[in-house]
Amino acid sequence: MENVQLYSLRLTEKKACLMAALFIAGNLIVPQLFHLIPRGGFIFLPIYFFTLIGAYKYGWQVGLLTAVCSPLANHLLFGMPQAAMLPVIMVKSMLLVAVAAAVAYKFRRLSLSLMLLTVVGYQLLGSLFEWAYTGSLAAALQDVCLGVPGLLLQIFGGYAFIRYILKRG
Repeated sequence: MENVQLYSLRLTEKKACLMAALFIAGNLIVPQLFHLIPRGGFIFLPIYFFTLIGAYKYGWQVGLLTAVCSPLANHLLFGMPQAAMLPVIMVKSMLLVAVAAAVAYKFRRLSLSLMLLTVVGYQLLGSLFEWAYTGSLAAALQDVCLGVPGLLLQIFGGYAFIRYILKRG
């Protein structure tokens, strides 16, 4: 484990808005790349990647702005996610923010085990919400069944990306 220089940036700060804008841009560009792969969005879950980074490293406000704006902007610009999936994706994104910010705040450290805890935590809560919302256990477990590569990308890629940010200062 290594100590993390955490920020709990407020949206009234320029840095918070800049970071959120960068993460939203990342959540616009990266999903488009993965959607070039058949079922790439379902397999790699790219819409959550920069939301995880923003919430863990910069706090819940940056994470929440990223979580809300990313799916809406993707839907408006590219038609993905489909309108019917927006509520589920937005709730899962907001749960990711809550779990990531809480884990980062409580432990004030970065480790693969904390990334695993974060991803498992939001996926469990998100799957329970999706099951309640859709009434379909199969739909609720889709991220876990199809999205294992995406979950691993969030754990290992999220860890590596945050470490990269930490090393850059």
